[in-house]
Amino acid sequence: MRTTVLPVCYSGSNNLTEGEHSGMKGRAIAGIALILLGAYLFFMRDENISTGSVFAYFWPTLFVIPVGILLHWLYFGVFGRSAVGVLVPAGIVTTTGIVCQIATLTDGWSYLWPGFILAVAVGLFELYWFSGRNKALLIPINILAGASLIFFVAFSISNLLGKLALGQPFLAIVFILAGAFLLAARKSTP
Repeated sequence: MRTTVLPVCYSGSNNLTEGEHSGMKGRAIAGIALILLGAYLFFMRDENISTGSVFAYFWPTLFVIPVGILLHWLYFGVFGRSAVGVLVPAGIVTTTGIVCQIATLTDGWSYLWPGFILAVAVGLFELYWFSGRNKALLIPINILAGASLIFFVAFSISNLLGKLALGQPFLAIVFILAGAFLLAARKSTP
């Protein structure tokens, strides 16, 4: 089998002037603001728009997520590899802000709280990924991510069943059928 390698030309510069680059940043910020405003209008159709309601629903985006972005900027833009430890709080704060924002918009605090456990796993994963890839970090990362996933599934199912009108009877039937299956399977085994 023969492979062909195509030459790649890279000049090392992105050919953007400073004004064009800052214009792209401004459009990105405006785009994020419009997305957030659209999400707010979509989720809160019955509520009047006021400064207080914007702060009440978007406090994670206004105050928490920017701190996480700042910490990421410190690593990627200012300090570089010499400050790899800043990625742990950067990942934790950014993920926590995202979880808080989703929970605030959807009123899902009762089943989204495992995202706070996941936030620590994300911070440690960033440390693993951008440092020397120490495999010992994968142990707490996997434990935390697994615990977060288990809790999320358990509380999501519990919340979903609780919202159903037939939640408790449905769960009772599932337990009865599972128990009957276990007893029937036991009798058929020699």
